[in-house]
Amino acid sequence: MTRLLLISIFSLALLSLGVNAEQILFSKKERDTDYMFSYQWLDQQGDAQNLNFILDKSAIFDRFRNFKSFKAEMANTSIKNSLQKKLRSERIKDVIIDFSKNSADDGIKIRGRDSQTVNAAYGKVYQLKQSLTVDYLANNFYQQFTTHDRINAIKPDHVRFANISSEDLKSMKPSILEKFSIKNIRKVTNYVLGFVQNIPYSTLESRVTASGAGFSPPLKLLWENQGDCDSKVTLTAAILRALMPRIKMTLVFIDNHALIGINIPIQPDDVTITVNNFSYVLAEPTGPGLLNLGKIAPESELAIGNGHYIAEPFHAVPKPIKQQK
Repeated sequence: MTRLLLISIFSLALLSLGVNAEQILFSKKERDTDYMFSYQWLDQQGDAQNLNFILDKSAIFDRFRNFKSFKAEMANTSIKNSLQKKLRSERIKDVIIDFSKNSADDGIKIRGRDSQTVNAAYGKVYQLKQSLTVDYLANNFYQQFTTHDRINAIKPDHVRFANISSEDLKSMKPSILEKFSIKNIRKVTNYVLGFVQNIPYSTLESRVTASGAGFSPPLKLLWENQGDCDSKVTLTAAILRALMPRIKMTLVFIDNHALIGINIPIQPDDVTITVNNFSYVLAEPTGPGLLNLGKIAPESELAIGNGHYIAEPFHAVPKPIKQQK
């Protein structure tokens, strides 16, 4: 039986079942300095699609190679050491700072002539610690965030991963532009959605308790050919940024799931959200359901309708204007 006939039979079967994702082909072929990735899948209409692109070995294996699960104890120790080092080199006027492993306030005890001076010094120390915490998280590709139900936690900086990875994924652009005009944003987006939805899914760990465990940056996801919903949303955003550098997007996080929103003209029946006066058409990159842009799963729509989400804008960074000499 020919491959074309098999694809046709498989397509009809999917349509009769409501169309769920399943890759027909995934392969990666090693070359001198890169790998050739090849995919075949059935899209939202059951039509066969394919994509071939090249990724440099250095990008696959070196990009984010030091990224790992966030460990609170390790982070606290590093931040505490940085704080003490900073306070030893940049002393606060009119106070004496003692460093002890056993005392409170990160091993810091402050003495001074009066309580007002001491309290002001503690305030400066707190601000410095906050700044060092932000720096530590940024250096390790994490960020602080607050869930829709006001729980403070640490998660990977998905927008930053997508932005950096978009440069590596520009190798997809020629293959995709052979199939679609970049001006037809919906067709391009639905093609990308079908591609990502068909990549096998792995279960999302809790953003609040797992601290990045299970998250795969875009190129790692492609290499392993599987990823959770946060990883898939980040990959989708990175591909769309590579294809359409100026388009406005937002990553949308609900409990145990993630969506993407795209700022394009709204069509009837599109599911949308509005954030900071920008409207975004929502989409489901995760799969296994094959859903076009503007259509999301009932559970997702319920969470969105109840306001149980946080949205993280992913807009293009404007290029600096060159000064004329």
